[in-house]
Amino acid sequence: QDPVLRQKFSGKPEYVVNFFFYIAEEVREIMAELGFRTIDEMVGRVDLLDVKEAVDHWKARGLDFSNIFYKPQVSPRIATHHVRSQDHGLERALDHKLIELCQDALNHQIPVQLELPVRNTQRTVGTMLSGEVAKRYGSEGLPEDTIQIEFTGSAGQSFGAFLAKGISLTLEGDANDYLGKGISGGRLVVYPPKDATFSPEENILVGNTLVYGATSGEVYLRGVAGERFAVRNSGAKAVVEGVGDHGCEYMTGGVVVVLGKTGRNFAAGMSGGIAFVLDEHDAFTPLCNRSMVDLEPVVETQDIETLRTLIERHYSFTGSAPAKRVLQHWEAMLPKFVKIMPQDYRRALMQLEQEKALAAQVEQELAAAQP
Repeated sequence: QDPVLRQKFSGKPEYVVNFFFYIAEEVREIMAELGFRTIDEMVGRVDLLDVKEAVDHWKARGLDFSNIFYKPQVSPRIATHHVRSQDHGLERALDHKLIELCQDALNHQIPVQLELPVRNTQRTVGTMLSGEVAKRYGSEGLPEDTIQIEFTGSAGQSFGAFLAKGISLTLEGDANDYLGKGISGGRLVVYPPKDATFSPEENILVGNTLVYGATSGEVYLRGVAGERFAVRNSGAKAVVEGVGDHGCEYMTGGVVVVLGKTGRNFAAGMSGGIAFVLDEHDAFTPLCNRSMVDLEPVVETQDIETLRTLIERHYSFTGSAPAKRVLQHWEAMLPKFVKIMPQDYRRALMQLEQEKALAAQVEQELAAAQP
């Protein structure tokens, strides 16, 4: 553990060990009183459970615990406790093949490009590969686009979860929930099949809870995402063409661009980062939870540059029609964007600017005082 962080806590690790020993000792004493030798023997013995008669609150009167205390009659051959380990299917994971095919990149940083199919039964594609990158290069990862993999098909849950820097995954198809969960520097691009006859900006492309807890990296989605998009995002940049309810919930960092409609309760608990929403029909304001954020036009030079750059990259990677339309009519479309700015984040930035100004003033005074 980090010794600097350890200094912030009193006590010793041995105290925690002793604490759990005492818990185990007391549990053994209670088990002995009840006549049990093992934890497994206790499972299912609802006949030994009861309610505290001392709890005589009016809210507890009339509660019926019969369903909770009910013990179903099962065959003696059916176990009521854990008897075998769960098979997570890790030995069949697609990442084993990816790791094998990417040895040149992993060991010598030689660029690798692959094209592979993917199925919705294949979960966390790219995660074990990212683990191999982290083992060798830590948080620095690989140079950008060292590993480029183009997938076709329907990806399972957590596609590109914890994706490391230097890995770029492109998917022609669609994906399930948790895409880009914890993404850590990599890049994810998803667009529908090129022969699709529907309008991507009007249809669901990916599932719920995407970019959850992301720390860095980029995500570009040519279509609409489900609910809780970018929840707890703390550093990734993402562009999407529509989101469901609770978008950017509890977001603490990063940048999100929505080139379309949002659901209700957008930005609930959002304390950091910035979001830009294309509000062509003046429908966004009532859908936004404004308890912690302010809504304002995009007028600052840095915001305009950030927004345009992300839309340009989105168009470059996905060929997005909405992105193309925005870029072609930039001067007319820019006023239709709404900037969502967390109030806490604004205060933190203002304080940082004040500290920088004070530090610069002190340096000037010291320089002037020197002979």
